[in-house]
Amino acid sequence: MTGSLSLRGARIDDLFLTGYQETNEAGSPPVELFRPEGMRHAYQAQFGWNGPNVPGGVPGPQTPWRLTEGASLTPTTPVTLTWDNGAGLRFTRRIAVDAQYLFTVTDTVANFSAQPITIAPWGRIERQGVPDDLGRQQVLHEGGIGTFGSDGKYATQQLKYQAWAKKPVQEHTSTGGWMGITDKYWLAALIPQQDEQIEAAFRVTDTAHADVHSATMLGEAHTIAPGRQITETQRLFAGAKRNEILAGYEKSLDLPRFVYAIDWGFLFFLTRPIFWLIELYYGWFGNFGLAILGLTLTVRLFMFPLANKSYESMSKMRTLQPKMEELKKKHPDDPAKQQQELMALYQKEKINPLAGCLPLLLQIPVFYAVYKMLFVTIEMRHEPFFGWIRDLSAADPSTIWNLFGLIPWDPSSTPLIGTYLAGTFALSILAIFYGLTMWLQMAMSPPAPDPMQRKIFAFMPIVFTFIMATFPAGLLIYWAWSNILTIIQQYVIMHRLKAENPIDTFIARIKQAKA
Repeated sequence: MTGSLSLRGARIDDLFLTGYQETNEAGSPPVELFRPEGMRHAYQAQFGWNGPNVPGGVPGPQTPWRLTEGASLTPTTPVTLTWDNGAGLRFTRRIAVDAQYLFTVTDTVANFSAQPITIAPWGRIERQGVPDDLGRQQVLHEGGIGTFGSDGKYATQQLKYQAWAKKPVQEHTSTGGWMGITDKYWLAALIPQQDEQIEAAFRVTDTAHADVHSATMLGEAHTIAPGRQITETQRLFAGAKRNEILAGYEKSLDLPRFVYAIDWGFLFFLTRPIFWLIELYYGWFGNFGLAILGLTLTVRLFMFPLANKSYESMSKMRTLQPKMEELKKKHPDDPAKQQQELMALYQKEKINPLAGCLPLLLQIPVFYAVYKMLFVTIEMRHEPFFGWIRDLSAADPSTIWNLFGLIPWDPSSTPLIGTYLAGTFALSILAIFYGLTMWLQMAMSPPAPDPMQRKIFAFMPIVFTFIMATFPAGLLIYWAWSNILTIIQQYVIMHRLKAENPIDTFIARIKQAKA
């Protein structure tokens, strides 16, 4: 990281994350996390003291601190600031930072006056307004976040910007914990001493320029006798939400639920294990795209016993099609009788007509968990696959509007209609390939008995091709590969049961044409 500290208020208000770029293009600038006062969407962290009756006052947002030690703040060289209130109180602030985004702010307060004083430490993260690209994604959380509780019982609270504006003050009492403001990939969080009781508050303040969103922690009050001093330590995490970094601090600082700064979602019990598997495969293959293929194969193997029974049932249903047609002809004007004899036929052949739906239903939560994992984990950000796929967390850039990547043009830049060109109508290579695999998979399934249902199912691959075109490339790779594995499994079962299927039919036609 790189940036600067402001001596006015000892603010941490200028911070760039040099390990990450704004975009995936060459020469893209580093990600800007904090922004100084006076700039649009200023974003900063500051620390101070409360002491309303202290003669000479206590340091606050406008205090002019003096640099007394250290020329630059690095992981090996802390800096020291001092401020004297002119009435017997001296504040010495030592700021250190490590290589993984953690600032440690240690204040030593010495009382040289003739009377005891009582003061309480506070920390604040403050953002002016909401940047245009934040708070608009429904699938993830951006806004206030914190973990509060006591006696080992902690819960993580999320506060989206819209809800924050509706309820401008939200307060919590906690022993330890943490709180801050989170973006999709970045986090700024205050971390008190974990044995200290704190008063936490999320606030929105209306100013002339913009609504100011703040996350503030007020610590326990300390009374300092004349001639004595105290030391108070607070921490600030300001950086990327990498799972291993958050987990490391959760363990080393005994931080409750710090890994939940990542928005794992309500299916966290699936999302986190899936992420663990992805990282395991990435360690083996060195490519997150290949890791997704490995994850898909693992999921399919795990579901194989159930899927195998379901596809066998579906294949048997396909062999029953002639008998089902006979029933329709036998009772053309009596649907109830048709249904009654059809159920009897299913029972006789030991077929469950709903069995084919089970694999799909079970895959829905897994599908969502994979989508969530790809969307919110920074480990997927700007990670390439092969060829033209340079970012698995973004949509396939090769669309019909740029001739599938042959023309260097971004359709989203088109005035007025760019959103539609890059979204609703952005057919891509991966989306078309996914649609083809979905069509073939549905062709391997027995046709629906109802003509209207057959028409609906016939259009589903087309509809889903357009819908999925805007989804992350990694998700399309997962789903298309899952479809391919399903097709292979269905074909093996149907071929074994000698059930008619499109693949055998296609092979037979080729042989016939050659003959």
